[in-house]
Amino acid sequence: MKQVDLYKVLISPVITEKANTVAEKYEQVVFKVLKQASKDEIKAAFELAFNSKVASVRVLNVAGKAKRFGRFNGRRDNWKKAYISLMPGQSFDLAANQK
Repeated sequence: MKQVDLYKVLISPVITEKANTVAEKYEQVVFKVLKQASKDEIKAAFELAFNSKVASVRVLNVAGKAKRFGRFNGRRDNWKKAYISLMPGQSFDLAANQK
């Protein structure tokens, strides 16, 4: 994948209680990623964007929930979540990389 396209792979970090627990306990970071992205592309995009070495990547397809929108029934989109494990000694700080 081209370098420009790699910046589009990581959509946003997932900020939840479970994600914070995983980050503290297992040295992992949780991101929402493109549905078509592979583990290798996710790893390359994270290393390019945050200058941290990645040990492994696990992905999870999240099914969208059925919801009501006013008086209409609808469904939220399906999406993909990636658990990114960092190498020992590596750190990740989202706030330091904001421009």
